[in-house]
Amino acid sequence: MVGADPGGLAAPDAQVSAPRRKLFGRRAGGAGEAMDALATGVEIATGLRDGLTAPAASGAARRLRALLEADAVGLVDLSGARTWVGRVVADAALVDEALRTDRRATRGDIAALPLRVRDEPAGVLVVAGQVSDTAARKAAAFVSDALHRGRLESSAEAAEQAELRALRAEISPHFVYNALTTIASFVRSDAGRARELLLDFALYIRHNLARHGEYTTLAGEFRAVEAYLALARAVLGERLRVQVRIAPEVLPVAIPFLALQPLVENAVQHGVERTEGGGSVQVSGEAQGEDCVIAVEDDGPGMPPERARDVLAGRGTGPSLGLVNVDRRLRAVFGAGYGLVIETAPDAGTRVVVRVPRFHPGVVAS
Repeated sequence: MVGADPGGLAAPDAQVSAPRRKLFGRRAGGAGEAMDALATGVEIATGLRDGLTAPAASGAARRLRALLEADAVGLVDLSGARTWVGRVVADAALVDEALRTDRRATRGDIAALPLRVRDEPAGVLVVAGQVSDTAARKAAAFVSDALHRGRLESSAEAAEQAELRALRAEISPHFVYNALTTIASFVRSDAGRARELLLDFALYIRHNLARHGEYTTLAGEFRAVEAYLALARAVLGERLRVQVRIAPEVLPVAIPFLALQPLVENAVQHGVERTEGGGSVQVSGEAQGEDCVIAVEDDGPGMPPERARDVLAGRGTGPSLGLVNVDRRLRAVFGAGYGLVIETAPDAGTRVVVRVPRFHPGVVAS
């Protein structure tokens, strides 16, 4: 499972060989030391360019620990994955408290400080040892700024790709061609079926091109999903088996446009179509307390859990762009405790779980 990690946070101790220079506390002793400290700051920012758990982040954590003269430093992203330097153990509840309250949380001499990028939760900085509150807060602000700069750099290429995709159309030309060809094949042999599929195609296109408002109801999203599945079944025939079970009480729940359809399309295209003999896609939705939980499952080839983790961290390519886009949009709207969880393994299929609140201030379907 790729998602929040309920376990503790710990890692083996790491040796700190660099001189301990204060960047977030008192001033460095001279101009040379100050320049060295600034250079170290640049190295930390560079190490965080690709996120809190990228390979280079461990070096950034070591340098950050040295500058703070801390016993341990931890960097935890929203999925629960962490980069940790030091012997001190911090329980996951402390990190969850910092994320939930968006405030500094402490246990003894261990402090967890929330990180934010563009007013969105980005993770947590954990500092252990005799580190002043001022120094810890400055370090958290520095890390947040480094993450922000890293996202700006990485988003430039993504923006170019998005513009290209928009010019070519947001809907897969391959799917549109196959759907229209299939509909044409029914025009003479089964005019009624051709008419139903044309209506499904019109609903699918209208929902994908909708520009009115940011949110729709779960019922509206599922109508578009059912239209897509009807077209996919017409194209794939007996190769695609579908089961949809949605509890009536969750149908009025408001969610962002296209929060579910990309998940279903991904299950069909990369689960069923890649499997000889086809396969099945199951979509379910139910209320769990104050939350709505939707699951999209296929019995396709699956993937290694590490790849799923990369997908949600934004390090994937191709079809994963749709998944990470949905995950980030849900977290931005509803908070860090919501979004996607991917359960998968090679040759074991893929299950994507979506958790959203049944009611959320400011989220109203248009």
